[in-house]
Amino acid sequence: MPSLEGLTVKIFADGADLDDIARLAESPWIKGFTTNPTLMYKAGVQDYKRFSLDVLSIIAGRPVSFEVFTDDFSEMESQAHEIASWGENVYVKIPVTNTLGEFSGPLVERLTTAGVQVNVTALMTAEQVGRVSAHLSDRTPSIVSVFAGRVADTGMDPVPVMAKAVGVLKPNPLAELIWASPRELFNIFQADSVGCHIITATTDVLTKLKLVGKDLDLYSLDTAKMFLEDALAAGYTIQGQNVISARAGL
Repeated sequence: MPSLEGLTVKIFADGADLDDIARLAESPWIKGFTTNPTLMYKAGVQDYKRFSLDVLSIIAGRPVSFEVFTDDFSEMESQAHEIASWGENVYVKIPVTNTLGEFSGPLVERLTTAGVQVNVTALMTAEQVGRVSAHLSDRTPSIVSVFAGRVADTGMDPVPVMAKAVGVLKPNPLAELIWASPRELFNIFQADSVGCHIITATTDVLTKLKLVGKDLDLYSLDTAKMFLEDALAAGYTIQGQNVISARAGL
């Protein structure tokens, strides 16, 4: 029976709703937080810095990643230094390439050499992890985010990719690998099995933590009850016979 006890992978919450962040910050299972401009836009965030400072006031020193939002590497560098100044627990998200496909490695090297903690994001392959790893300082903590969920969306098994990526990062003891964009709770256990350091998940996945270890026979019964309750709530009928009378055999 699966259990959250004994997991070595750290669970980070990914989102931009302050109420959700505050609630998740109370959970002992949540070890850090991530967000991105897309999540912030969907959540209606209008003031980027104000939102970020609010998050920092909520999460009590746990690591958090905020992303740059420009396509120009010199502007990325300036934004990264500003974002990093907001807290010692801040990691700055740098995309592995800009929208022109230009590799961000040299920027990552300058930032990590200067002591900026980065989270290099939007990677999909172990080969990309290798390229990024070559530019990470071994004196500054860093994170590399491989979007395993998006890899799975293409029909590919992300587990071998993530297992290989773990090995690629191993020579740098301050570099951690994130299993990003998981689609289901089981991905937490997959990430743990390959030695991934972190998995970051959105609220819709994290709400399923309470189901871990649930008896499957009981879960089957709960599911049958759900179907009936929803049919009753909808008031469905078949040939004039409503659901309640059908259930009673009337």
